[in-house]
Amino acid sequence: MSMEKLVILTTGGTLDKDHDTFTESLVLNTENVTNVPELLRVGKTHFPRVQPIMSLDSADMTEDHRAHILSAVKIVPETHIVITHGTSTMGETARFLDGKTGDKTVVLTGALRPFALGKSDAGFNVGGAVIAAQALPAGVYAVMNGRVFKASEVSKDVKSGRFDV
Repeated sequence: MSMEKLVILTTGGTLDKDHDTFTESLVLNTENVTNVPELLRVGKTHFPRVQPIMSLDSADMTEDHRAHILSAVKIVPETHIVITHGTSTMGETARFLDGKTGDKTVVLTGALRPFALGKSDAGFNVGGAVIAAQALPAGVYAVMNGRVFKASEVSKDVKSGRFDV
């Protein structure tokens, strides 16, 4: 398999949040700026192409946003796709995409703590998603907390702060 067939589409979410010192809150950059290139640099990974498509907290995601993500999946030439996504509605987006992506392997992932703040699960999750996207058959999945989930099984347990079946 050629590594050039992998793209990371970014949509925002906690992975891309940063601390705003004025408001004392976590915020997303509205200019489609993503932390993924820095995350890949730290991991000494240089092959995935990174394409920001939106910068949105997934709690604010609508069906129109999901349709935009699906459109991006269909348009990119790569057949192996990682989508960084907020954890609040990752399951809804996975189920929306399921059965609509043709012969492409799509893996959603994200972080429960922003990459910019350190001690984040972002690198672990993105690394797992990059590997999974290259190894899994066509379909829609999510990778979180060291586990691979089929689109129909993606579920965040807010009490434990992890994804479980």
